[in-house]
Amino acid sequence: MTRKTKGQVEAEISQAVVKFELEYMGRGPSDVRTRLLQDMIVVRLQGILTPAERQLVKVEGVELIKQVRAKLLETGKSALKQSMEEITGLSAVSMHADLSTTTGERVILFVMADNVEEKFGGLRR
Repeated sequence: MTRKTKGQVEAEISQAVVKFELEYMGRGPSDVRTRLLQDMIVVRLQGILTPAERQLVKVEGVELIKQVRAKLLETGKSALKQSMEEITGLSAVSMHADLSTTTGERVILFVMADNVEEKFGGLRR
């Protein structure tokens, strides 16, 4: 079996997160970037707010949008962590996320049980 490269793993993770966004949030991001960094996976999603959410932000709905999006993410957290484990072959220790209603971006951070970057050919430190 051929070993996956760091870039292949990052692309596979990006695809899994887009699939998750479509299934759990009802729409996908306009762009997604994934980076493996030591024992962390950092996923940056852009263009995630719906037109209705962008309008709500204008009338002081920032906290409401953040709360709803956080609850939705929480309901699918185990499925998302399981995807990371299947792709990397490592256990996911924790997952953290935040959303900017100003930029329409979300960042999701997975902490893995081992150095995922090194496993897939990243630079050793």
